[in-house]
Amino acid sequence: MESKKAFTMIELLVVLLIIGILSAMAISLMRGRVDSAKWSEGRAAAGSIRTAARAFMGEKGPDWTGDLTTVDLATLGFKPGDLTGKFFTDSAYSIKAAGYDNFVVTVTAAASTSPEKPAAPAVVTLDQDGNWTVDGVPE
Repeated sequence: MESKKAFTMIELLVVLLIIGILSAMAISLMRGRVDSAKWSEGRAAAGSIRTAARAFMGEKGPDWTGDLTTVDLATLGFKPGDLTGKFFTDSAYSIKAAGYDNFVVTVTAAASTSPEKPAAPAVVTLDQDGNWTVDGVPE
């Protein structure tokens, strides 16, 4: 009797199962990386807003008596559409001004009208010291 060299059906099924498990893991990992790449647009704009806010407050000085609640993107010199990208629009950014040394820039994906907006996280916040928080948790 001749011996034939071949894989059994069980061996082939085990290999297919392993490939399926690895591909499922890779797809879920890639999804997180895609959202992270999308958020880079929002983070870049938040950094620009933070820089403009610091320049604005530096120009006004600590003795400025203006109303901090009226500081918005237009006040900082941004024109409509300046911050609109593929995943975020101008309305996705808000500024909270609590005092001369306390600017907080918040970027939220929920305000975006793009169908390709990032799935997670919902909110990324950048404070005036350059500290990021993701959904309220410091990075």
